[in-house]
Amino acid sequence: MSEFEKGPLGVRRGRGARERILSAAQLLFRNQGINRTGMDQLCAVAQVSKRTAYQHFASKDELVAEYLRRFDPDVMPGVFDRTDITPRERLLAAFDMPDTTPLCPFIGAAVELHNPQHPASLFARDYKNTIAARLTETARDAGATDPEQLGEQLALLIDGASARTRVLNSESFSTAAAIAAVLIDDAIPG
Repeated sequence: MSEFEKGPLGVRRGRGARERILSAAQLLFRNQGINRTGMDQLCAVAQVSKRTAYQHFASKDELVAEYLRRFDPDVMPGVFDRTDITPRERLLAAFDMPDTTPLCPFIGAAVELHNPQHPASLFARDYKNTIAARLTETARDAGATDPEQLGEQLALLIDGASARTRVLNSESFSTAAAIAAVLIDDAIPG
C-alpha cells in the first residue's frame, strides 16, 4: 500500500500520522490524564497502528515529553513578548487567563508521573523555571526592588491559581490577579 492510500476509516495513511498522534495525545491527556490514556486508545483516536505510533515515538514517555514541548514552546509569548504594554502591565497580563484556557499540563504531568527523572517531568521543571525567569526579567524591566523575589512570588501565584482551578473546577485567576496587583505595587517603587 502506498503512503497515499486510505486506511479502513478513510484517513490517509503515512503522511500526517505524527501530527494525528500528537493531537490525540493533547485531547486525551487533557481530558482524562496521562496515566489513564493507554496507547491502544491513543492509536484508535489518532487512527494509526501501534507500529506507526512507535515509529514516531519510541515510547509513551517520549510522546508525553513532546506533548509538553509543543504546548507552549515560546513560554507565554502573548504576555512576555508584547511591546504595546509596559513591563508592569505584562506582569499583570500573566494572570489574564480566559475561562477557555486549558489547565496547566505541566503541573498535571508532574503530579501524574511521580518520577522526577521522567523526560516530561524534567521538561515541566524547565518550563516552570523559565516562567519564573521571564517573570523576574519583566519585574526587573518594571523597576522592582527585588525582581527575583517578585518573579518567584508571581510564578508561585500562577501555579497556585492553576492548581486550584484544576482541583475545584472553578476559575481562580481573577483572585490571583488581584493578589498579583498588590505584590507588584509593593515591589515597584512609585
